[in-house]
Amino acid sequence: MSLPHCKPAARRALTMSLLLSAGLAAAALLSEPALAQAASAPVPAATTERVMNPYGLEALWAQGDWVARGTLIIMVIMSMGSWYIIFTKLFEQRKLLKSADAAAKSFWNAGSVKAGIGSLDEGSAFRYVAESGVNASEHHEGTLVEQIDKHTWVSMSVQRAIDNINSRLQDGLAFLATVGSTAPFVGLFGTVWGIYHALTAIGISGQASIDKVAGPVGEALIMTAFGLAVAVPAVMGYNWLIRRNKLAMERVRAFGSDLHNVLLAGKRS
Repeated sequence: MSLPHCKPAARRALTMSLLLSAGLAAAALLSEPALAQAASAPVPAATTERVMNPYGLEALWAQGDWVARGTLIIMVIMSMGSWYIIFTKLFEQRKLLKSADAAAKSFWNAGSVKAGIGSLDEGSAFRYVAESGVNASEHHEGTLVEQIDKHTWVSMSVQRAIDNINSRLQDGLAFLATVGSTAPFVGLFGTVWGIYHALTAIGISGQASIDKVAGPVGEALIMTAFGLAVAVPAVMGYNWLIRRNKLAMERVRAFGSDLHNVLLAGKRS
């Protein structure tokens, strides 16, 4: 392109402008493949680093002294005993309620009290009450026994059998009540002991940074959490079993009352 009629300065400026435009165009053409390659390149996935926890339950057992380990063993025994009692008492209550249904169907439809006793299962609580009442009714004899009227003697025998059954149902519930009331304090004792040793070690080392304080203290709090985990099922199981015991004993007392009336008056109330 010739510029015959332009001044030299204008001609030089126009020439520089054309050269600059050509350079920008070439740079744009060269950068397009690079941008396309960068866009198609895979993005590296974010990697997560797993941090090991040096203050867990395993570390508590490995680094704890005999007091900390003894506290953990006591709470484990409490937990195992609580669950064993809960399942055992549930089985006994289920068996007793099943015997109550069987007594309602077979005993009162029998021709006599002895025939009704024979229809009940061996070892049944209702059979035990019926046999106690029948034995008292048939063996109202002896110098001392004859001083008590038959009505009172039979009533005492039936009531004694019912009390024995009630006492059997209450077995183990005292352990649940004890665990529910003491397990949190046992766990708290373990926490206090662990915090004491953690603070003592920090004071000896002279390092009071957050990682030196928070780790051992958090490890000691495991004891409190463990104590609550032991106490809550024990308390809930205790209340539930008490309620089911009341329902079962209502069936037993009703059976004893009807049996008493049949043995003395010959009719069921």
